Amino acid sequence: MDKKALENEIIEIIKTIFDPEIPVDIYELGLIYEINIDDDVNVGVVMTLTSPNCPAAESLPAEVKTKTESIEVVKSADVEIVFDPPWSNDMMSEEAKYELGFM
Repeated sequence: MDKKALENEIIEIIKTIFDPEIPVDIYELGLIYEINIDDDVNVGVVMTLTSPNCPAAESLPAEVKTKTESIEVVKSADVEIVFDPPWSNDMMSEEAKYELGFM
């Protein structure tokens, strides 16, 4: 199994998930910190939210889990929410900053 190709596939599916308050996908927003794939094709995603009080605190991680597990070769997905380091708009991609008028 090519872990890099699978990671890219996971990134592409995560890019279909949008923050409900910001018209940019959560990957470009910089909310995804890590994607780990073990030898049994279990996926661990470490992510954050724009704030601890984010209204999508339950729905976004659940959507990441569901969409990651929808990839045929993935056995399971576990999503861990962390707030260290705290998210800031410096974590956004150039594309997201442009889309939101930060550039």
